[in-house]
Amino acid sequence: MSSVWHPFTQHGLREPIPCVARAEGAALFTTDGRRVIDAISSWWVTTHGHAHPRIAAAIREQAGRLDQMIFAGWTHEPAKEVAAGLRAIMPASLTRVFFSDSGSTSVEVALKMALGYWLARAEPRHRILVMEHGYHGDTIGAMSVGQRGVFNRAYAPLLFDVETIPYPAAGAEQGTLDALERACAGGAAAFIVEPLVLGAGGMLFYAPEVLAQMRAICARHGVLFIADEVMTGWGRTGTLLACEQAGIEPDILCLSKGLTGGALPLAVTMASEPIFDAHWSTDRGRMFFHSSSYTANPIACAAAAANLAIWREEPVRERVARLGEAQARRLAALEGVRNARRLGTIAAFEVGAGEGYLADIAPRLLAFFRDRDVLLRPLGDTLYVMPPYCIDDTDLERIYFVIAEAIAAKR
Repeated sequence: MSSVWHPFTQHGLREPIPCVARAEGAALFTTDGRRVIDAISSWWVTTHGHAHPRIAAAIREQAGRLDQMIFAGWTHEPAKEVAAGLRAIMPASLTRVFFSDSGSTSVEVALKMALGYWLARAEPRHRILVMEHGYHGDTIGAMSVGQRGVFNRAYAPLLFDVETIPYPAAGAEQGTLDALERACAGGAAAFIVEPLVLGAGGMLFYAPEVLAQMRAICARHGVLFIADEVMTGWGRTGTLLACEQAGIEPDILCLSKGLTGGALPLAVTMASEPIFDAHWSTDRGRMFFHSSSYTANPIACAAAAANLAIWREEPVRERVARLGEAQARRLAALEGVRNARRLGTIAAFEVGAGEGYLADIAPRLLAFFRDRDVLLRPLGDTLYVMPPYCIDDTDLERIYFVIAEAIAAKR
């Protein structure tokens, strides 16, 4: 019996936990000889495929040169290379790159940057605006700006108050915009949002036009706009960033997951020059007080630099487009589902009656897919397919065949 305590796992159910020995491309290989198709990019992180040769080589080379060093007051070439590479492909107004080590911490950094900005301006703005059904991570600040419920019920006494803007469901977009207008007019500090897709909230989509209008409302009232592209970034929605589709640039941008191609944990929070300038001073008491021991770890930065090179030198956008089209064809042929939807490489639909994250059907579906060597992890009764961009037609066809089997068995 293992002593490991797994995340988002109820060990009391005694569900089997397969052991993976290695991975390559879109496949995982278990210690008992099974080949498992990774249909969710190992929790949305693996973009180009597992054990990508360029990224793996960069990790090996860097590990033999410089493995770790303090980043407070010191620097190294891999971090400088990543910062320069991000500046070249990310929105031009995001001039500053702050490293951390996960999506949650990139959000914590963003929130602290926003509040520090207003403190430096001597303006009493402390209120954070959030979107209904949002999810930004599992640290205290990230939970505070996410949807309240089963994810964080036990920790409610630790969470700070926020103001929630309704999710812009189809036909109800104006209500969202009106609520945001009122909240911003009251002098909020920042609005944090997952652009175009609310991931853990159920793969909920909304239109680029709504995102653009929300950005405009924030700008009109001087409210900082934080784009959490931890999941949506790196091509998932069909463009490098989801914000591109709305033609907007945020004040602060959170990136992680695909930043290293999914190979190692690393995150960045990119900020516009006014955010940086607010912390610039000869007063040491006004510096930005945030770090971790592994900030800008050189090996992780080497992986990120290799990922950036892949985006520059290989036809990644064409691969994303092809995968999106392939997802669309298979989704259109799928029967017995509700609310089928796709954006870029993300396909999603419901197979139950909307019972939420703890829907009874979820563990049954999880076991069904696991027994058929497909890694799919339902969000309650919401199923989604988000594979690495390298997946071939045979594996993608197998994923949808198994999904069709599951739907037929449910009937």
